[in-house]
Amino acid sequence: MLSHSHPKPLRTGRPRSAAADEAILEATRASLVDLGWSKLTMSDVATRAGVAKTTLYRRWAGKNELVVDAVAVLFDELELPDLGSLSADVQAVVLQFAALLERPETQTALMAVVAESTRDEALRARIRSAIVDRQKRLVLLGRERAQARGELPYEKSPESAARNADLIFDVIAGAVVHRTLVSAEPVDATWARSFTSLLLLGLGGVET
Repeated sequence: MLSHSHPKPLRTGRPRSAAADEAILEATRASLVDLGWSKLTMSDVATRAGVAKTTLYRRWAGKNELVVDAVAVLFDELELPDLGSLSADVQAVVLQFAALLERPETQTALMAVVAESTRDEALRARIRSAIVDRQKRLVLLGRERAQARGELPYEKSPESAARNADLIFDVIAGAVVHRTLVSAEPVDATWARSFTSLLLLGLGGVET
């Protein structure tokens, strides 16, 4: 009687630990705050996280990729609430975004990777894919809700829809980042309300 042996499953390597990843990314942000970009090393992050340096290199090729991911998970915390109107939704996410930027670890990490990316095209591309493109989900969701409510018209083509989404994201993100990190001015409810009016109504709709 012939026996049929079943092939053994291929080993795909040791599974990643979510807890280890979280500890590594948190240690990366802490190292940036304490040491700055130039002095931060993979060894220091591994020591702070309580893992072997080889563990880091199995997950990230180098410091650039590690730091971008450490920043990206912070921005993944952003959520767009459904408050019943586009104006209320925008104001809420603006305040949420500003609060995130006020955290020391966010400020240090974001400023560090942006500064370094001016000399590194690969790093700039990683920032776009890991942070910018992922956070455009908020714009897409907000526009979808507003269109369903009848607050915004539907675009005539996918190309114009994508172009408009990019523009909206750039305006909101650029204004909040500049206000918080460059001008060092508060983003409070009054500012968020005025900014949202300008965004949705244009210059003619701004209160005087």
